Amino acid sequence: MIASLRGKLISKKPETLIVDVGGVGYSVHVPLTLLSSLPEENRDVFLYIHTYVREDVIQLYGFRTEDEKRIFTTLIGISGIGPRVALNILSSIPHDNFYDAINSEDIDMLCKVPGLGKKTAHRLILELKGKLPYVKEKKDIVYDDTLSALINLGYKKNIAQDALEKAYNNGYRDIESLLKEALKYLTKE
Repeated sequence: MIASLRGKLISKKPETLIVDVGGVGYSVHVPLTLLSSLPEENRDVFLYIHTYVREDVIQLYGFRTEDEKRIFTTLIGISGIGPRVALNILSSIPHDNFYDAINSEDIDMLCKVPGLGKKTAHRLILELKGKLPYVKEKKDIVYDDTLSALINLGYKKNIAQDALEKAYNNGYRDIESLLKEALKYLTKE
């Protein structure tokens, strides 16, 4: 199984790249959002890869981060979601918005994804709510500062993180609200 590729970017077209690694050109399907962050052709590139194998095809799917790859693999594990729809989701909705759409059960936002109807959107929410893999990009400086504040107040890191995750998943995004909500969870225990 191919887990990552580092090589020269030979060609970049919407949804498909060709990456030369040691003289072998690999065709890699990627989300549209990845194209803007890629270097120019004939430059080095690194991608996290998911190798998709069926009896009649082997396809490579490339991602900028391991978190994107985790979301992709989680999505294709859901009945009715294949690699094409999972790639459409990652191409159409930024990580934060997708995560929020699942947690807030926003069917309308999910239905904006090509190939995703209401029935499948409901299935996504049912399967993923509270189970979506940790997305590191969502955790910004506010999250880190709030965690640091909780640790400075004397809470152990793992306990503080659990409380902070609950507060963050409930939609709190500024340091004051996150801190207050996390402290509520911590004082209940």
